[in-house]
Amino acid sequence: MSEKQASAFDDIRTEWKNRLGETIVKALEGRGYGAAYVSTKEEALKAVLKLIPEGASVGVPGTVTIREIGALEALEKKGHKVHHHWDPSLTAEDKKQKLKNELSSEVFLTSTNAITIDGKMVNIDGTGNRLAGMCWSGGKIIYVVGINKVCNDVDSAIRRVRDVATPMNAIRLGLEVPCAKLGYHVGCPVPKTVCRALLIMENPTMGRESHVILVGEDLGY
Repeated sequence: MSEKQASAFDDIRTEWKNRLGETIVKALEGRGYGAAYVSTKEEALKAVLKLIPEGASVGVPGTVTIREIGALEALEKKGHKVHHHWDPSLTAEDKKQKLKNELSSEVFLTSTNAITIDGKMVNIDGTGNRLAGMCWSGGKIIYVVGINKVCNDVDSAIRRVRDVATPMNAIRLGLEVPCAKLGYHVGCPVPKTVCRALLIMENPTMGRESHVILVGEDLGY
């Protein structure tokens, strides 16, 4: 295959992502979100930084996507106070306080496990702090979502969360649960299961300024 052919094939992939992104952005705007599509994680980071007021505190829950785009380092460099609990040196009490600080920050910066073509977001949590922030954080809410998380509908989104996101997160956390060993959802038994709370965001909750940045790259789990 020639370089010209390879480039043409890549162009088609890019154009498909652009069109899919535009479709989902329109759906999100219709639901009351501020929404934008960008092609790369570098553009996503720039979009995030523009949405966060100077000096605002930022809460970041458990999200691989936000760390992959380099948001924590960029925000700290700009002088923002960033609250996040992914620090193995934290004591149990300190971690508990960090979780509270994430929710009370002026900006809650997160991702989603899955997003549907018509703009619904689906998430499953074990602790529930991330879901609480999506519904009830104190200030602006910003989602950054990779194109790999797009699903046709809520049913396929739930299946994606169970079969893809949850097993990979269980592996990341070193959890001894069946889905981590097998690579797909099998209904892990209590008390080991991490699938404890399911949230379907049909629209942003009342009184919250919510934004979604959809990215034309694979990000997060």
